[in-house]
Amino acid sequence: MSNPTRIRATVKDGYTEVRVLMSHVMENGQRKDAGGVVVPAHFITEVSVTHNERVVLAAQFGPSVSANPYLAFRFQGGASGDRIAVRWTDNGSDSRSDEARIG
Repeated sequence: MSNPTRIRATVKDGYTEVRVLMSHVMENGQRKDAGGVVVPAHFITEVSVTHNERVVLAAQFGPSVSANPYLAFRFQGGASGDRIAVRWTDNGSDSRSDEARIG
């Protein structure tokens, strides 16, 4: 299990700005370890962000995304105290869900 996803969300001028930092190794499958053995690919494939159960962002990632991916985006609406949930799934069938309140 990876570290919790860091989520920050604030409301300004009718828009909610969301910043997300996911903790994941994001191995692309092309790197070799010190012994010359290829490190298997292990990366996030799908990400979704919901605001009070409404999907506000859905994305598909590939092996070219760097370790510990960072996302920043905004959407119209939202209010202080509303729930923001982030869920990701990787190619190893691991997944993680975390949530935060809009501050």
